[in-house]
Amino acid sequence: MKTAVPCYYHLDVEVSPERVGQVSRILAAHLRYWDLENLRERVCGGTEMLLRAIDDHASDKNVSIEMWWNGQHLITAVGDNDRALRPDQELRGCLEHIAASSDGWGCCATETGGKVTWFSQRARAGERVPLVPTAPDPREREGLDLPREVSVAHATGRVRTGEGVLEEAR
Repeated sequence: MKTAVPCYYHLDVEVSPERVGQVSRILAAHLRYWDLENLRERVCGGTEMLLRAIDDHASDKNVSIEMWWNGQHLITAVGDNDRALRPDQELRGCLEHIAASSDGWGCCATETGGKVTWFSQRARAGERVPLVPTAPDPREREGLDLPREVSVAHATGRVRTGEGVLEEAR
C-alpha cells in the first residue's frame, strides 16, 4: 500500500548528456524510497526527454527538478530559465509523449521569463493487492450472537416490580 505521508524532492542541475542519466537514477532512487517504483519508467522517461530537449535547444542549461507526492498523485516539474526555448516548437515532441503517458500535464511561464513543465501520475493505492472483497471466515460468522431485545428499564438498570415500584436490576 502506498504511504500517505507527503514527500517533496528538489534538485538543481546543469544539463549535459552525461547528467541526464545521473538525474534519472537519482529520481528512480527517490521513487523507490517513497514506494512508488511502479512509476519509475513514466516519470524518469518524461524527465529524460525534457532534459534532452533542453540540452539540445536551450542556451541556459540550468534547470530545477521537483517531485511532490501527496499520497495520490506524483507531480514532477522541470523548470528552465531560457526565454528563447519555446514549448510549441523545440519541446513539441517530448510534450506529446508526456501528454500520452501521464494523467495530466502543463507548461507555465515564470517571473524570470523561463518556464516550468510539469506532469502528474496517479498512483493507485494497493496496486499489488487484488481489489476483490474477501468473504468472512465461516467460523467467525457462526460464533457471533445476535443482540437480544433489552427493555429500556433494563438498560437503565431499574425494573418495575409487581407493585409498580422501581428497583435496581440484579
